[in-house]
Amino acid sequence: MPLLSADPAAFPAEPPGDPDDVASIAAHDWSAFSTLTEMTDHWSRPGWPDGARAYYWMLTFPDASTLIDLALRCQESLAPLGLDPVPAEDGLHITLARVGGREVVTTEQLVSIARTAGRLLPGAFALRVVPLAGSRGAVRFSVSPWGPLVRLHAALLQAGRAEGITPSKPTALLRPHLSIAYNNRRRDARPVVDAVASLRSLSAVHADVAEVHLVELRRDGVTYRWDVLESLPLMAPHFAAQAQRP
Repeated sequence: MPLLSADPAAFPAEPPGDPDDVASIAAHDWSAFSTLTEMTDHWSRPGWPDGARAYYWMLTFPDASTLIDLALRCQESLAPLGLDPVPAEDGLHITLARVGGREVVTTEQLVSIARTAGRLLPGAFALRVVPLAGSRGAVRFSVSPWGPLVRLHAALLQAGRAEGITPSKPTALLRPHLSIAYNNRRRDARPVVDAVASLRSLSAVHADVAEVHLVELRRDGVTYRWDVLESLPLMAPHFAAQAQRP
């Protein structure tokens, strides 16, 4: 698995001690979030005004009913804070990697990247989702293990490089998470941290990851929407293990 490294721009800045251990990931995410004193406006991101579009690799969960129910339950509890909830029925996602803007990446390159990625993808896997934590600009679930996500991310970047696309963020800085609400103004972090703390004892759910999507992502007001351009299946675990043998 590619090594993860520290960077002050990432959140958390340091990777967890063990990126495949559930407890290590959960404790590390919570330690970073629970010590925040201020949260920032997620929508003040440079280069992402309302209507902005770009190509990304993403995981989506439209059929994960237990995950959707959990997200809705947490969003209901957090509603008094005035956060912008992620549409739970069709908006839950894990952003993996930016491919590039529409003004930079051509349709031909997208086709080639998808074709190359299809030959590099690792095997399917399952994620454990929970407990709830957050970042400077969002409330989000911790996910584990990170190992399969890191390997998937590395394969997708390799596909992009093969087609002349320079990644905007290396795999070493990946911090996997699943956001359920975005913060929309500068505020004292403590009320949000306290509200999230009350939800951390909820039972974990699992979500299967059997495919990855190449999408055109767009900001639509205070949410993200996307059009799927390519859906690439991950190999069944048995075949993935065979492919990794020398």
